[in-house]
Amino acid sequence: MFAAVPPAKVLSMSTDEYRKTSLFATGSFDLDFPIPDLIGKTEILTEEHREKLCSHLPARAEGYSWSLIFSTSQHGFALNSLYRKMARLESPVLIVIEDTEHNVFGALTSCSLHVSDHFYGTGESLLYKFNPSFKVFHWTGENMYFIKGNMESLSIGAGDGRFGLWLDGDLNQGRSQQCSTYGNEPLAPQEDFVIKTLECWAFV
Repeated sequence: MFAAVPPAKVLSMSTDEYRKTSLFATGSFDLDFPIPDLIGKTEILTEEHREKLCSHLPARAEGYSWSLIFSTSQHGFALNSLYRKMARLESPVLIVIEDTEHNVFGALTSCSLHVSDHFYGTGESLLYKFNPSFKVFHWTGENMYFIKGNMESLSIGAGDGRFGLWLDGDLNQGRSQQCSTYGNEPLAPQEDFVIKTLECWAFV
């Protein structure tokens, strides 16, 4: 009697994995690859905004739906409320701001936002702007001043007393300056701006 030969093991691959494999094998991007779903209603993001931002997300955020964690329209203009909404969140966070002049810009942070006496986060963090054209500013390696916040303000990117993105405790006034963390341009046409709407999205 011959011993039974076990059947060959077939490795299954999800549609998503197959498409990603095909994408990198051909070296071209599948323009029909779907933009992730939004869980929650945005007052700022267009499909074009989301499509452009998708290509700059860290690998661990790719393929997830974008879930609205905080919005000034729903939760009010208070930094304290923003921190509270992120208390148990483990995800990078996309901050999207529209100012009263209709400029759209913001930051991607490597982790949720919380009160800290020291800067925290990693080089996955970045700043971006859409007006007049889309630009992304990645970590320069100059310093590690990624994120720092208390009840009075939130800072993302810093150096020499300047902040890449600074928001006050009432989420009303903001400031954006060139900073060494990201080597960025100011994100708004004027350094000081007034927030019309702010949204925070997580990848879950």
